[in-house]
Amino acid sequence: MPALAEFADIVKRNEPLAPYTHLRLGGPAELLVQPRTREELSAVVRQCFQEHLPLRVLGSGCNLLVRDEGVPGVVLRLSEPAFTQISVEGKLVRAATGASVSALISHAARHGLAGLETLVGIPGTVGGALRCNAGDRGGDIGQFVRHVEVLDSKGNVVVRDRDELRFGDRASNLDDPVLLAVEFALEPESPDAIVKRMRKAWILRKAAQPLSFQLAGRLFKNPRGLNAATLIEQAGLVKTKVGGAEISDRDANYVLVRPGATSRDVLRLIDLVRTRVQERFNVELEREITVW
Repeated sequence: MPALAEFADIVKRNEPLAPYTHLRLGGPAELLVQPRTREELSAVVRQCFQEHLPLRVLGSGCNLLVRDEGVPGVVLRLSEPAFTQISVEGKLVRAATGASVSALISHAARHGLAGLETLVGIPGTVGGALRCNAGDRGGDIGQFVRHVEVLDSKGNVVVRDRDELRFGDRASNLDDPVLLAVEFALEPESPDAIVKRMRKAWILRKAAQPLSFQLAGRLFKNPRGLNAATLIEQAGLVKTKVGGAEISDRDANYVLVRPGATSRDVLRLIDLVRTRVQERFNVELEREITVW
């Protein structure tokens, strides 16, 4: 009997993953599972761990590189309404992790709740933003988190409170199999003032990033006290190409993907950049783009 046979209604076998990612690269998932309810999700997670099936969660795929040969095991996609809801009660905003960051920001702003607007322009889902603590010098998503609901390896819901969560520079200790929902504590403010800050943050972020029509991914975390883009520029690597992958000339910490590119091109370019920066500055760059 094939793996997860009893979940045939929500399983796609050998499903190409490239259309689900921003870079539009990579091979298929052995099993792509899109649960409709929390109960289905819990049952799938429980069976994956019982049968020792590799398990990954796919958000919007905005900073994900899928290898050309594809992904073994199970890829979960939490795109159904049960996993995208957002609600407000007083100063508290509750968001399911499949919701987009942009929807979360808009929802909070409409209710006159401030803080998250500094994240405007950051793509992806709430779950992905939590795992990598999305943000910049203006603030990050982790600073507003009150608690996070997760699923453990038995498919049980566990609440992780603020005092056990750690958020750092583009990192968190949220390593649970699945993140379900999060509650944020925000402060009331005039919607007009919030929107004004949103516009400013949007302009600043978009001015530095690759052009919106370009397929691009952010490559490396900033080393402590340093800037990855600056190191890559000073190593003379701007516009360096490997196959269809090229270092952006707007922000050297982004890779641009040209027609005909492969995931292997991107991986070879990453290795080239890391080697050159290490040789030139004796700094080891840590990859930020997730590779499956």
